[in-house]
Amino acid sequence: MGVVMAVPRHVACVMDGNGRWAAQRSLPRTAGHEAAEAAVMDVIEAARSSGVSWLSLYAFSTENWRRPSGEVDILMRLVRRAIRKHAPVLHTRGIRCRFLGMTDPRIPAPLVQDITDLMTLTRDNKRMTLTVAFDHGGRRDIVEAARSLIRSSTPADQVTEASFAEHLPYADTPDVDLVIRTSGEQRISNFMLWQVAYAEWVFPKVLWPDFRAAHFCECLDAYLRRQRRFGDVSPATMTGKGLR
Repeated sequence: MGVVMAVPRHVACVMDGNGRWAAQRSLPRTAGHEAAEAAVMDVIEAARSSGVSWLSLYAFSTENWRRPSGEVDILMRLVRRAIRKHAPVLHTRGIRCRFLGMTDPRIPAPLVQDITDLMTLTRDNKRMTLTVAFDHGGRRDIVEAARSLIRSSTPADQVTEASFAEHLPYADTPDVDLVIRTSGEQRISNFMLWQVAYAEWVFPKVLWPDFRAAHFCECLDAYLRRQRRFGDVSPATMTGKGLR
């Protein structure tokens, strides 16, 4: 039988479209990254106000290191500037901040320090958990979890989905209920592969720098109109020819 829908506990956003937003305005790609900051803060507040407990944002993937070094350098500086600017507000609003990934030595040391300081500042906050996927790859997380499980000498017949998940980074993170990918693209892009296994997906065509609280709430409404079955069926989905 289907599950009665409520406000999703965990929403994740693939923040796509910064480059296209800039190109439409004949601006450098980095202008799109800079414009994205307003969308990030608007969505964080919209999620908090809507009662979402966990919000995950895909900011930088393991594959994004392939981009031109100048673009990557500017993006790193923008992230550092945003953290310093918004850390007090995030803390005041009771948001716990985490960063998922963060293993590549190319991440500038000052940025690593600012991220560490932000996580320390907000670690006891309980209103909402914000996870920023930065230098993140879903496959890498699964591989590292497998390595951790092997190092723990867990017998093969004792490996379950639950025990495997305990070895993922931030094992207390609940499964994602809703993924929002902006710009109309329809790809997973190696994002939280384990956690999105049964997520609902929404693909608004708006580019991320233009994405605002109203768009976020529209995505929540779309989620609430759906029925999550998790492989099960309800009588309403049955026809004379089988499953619909």
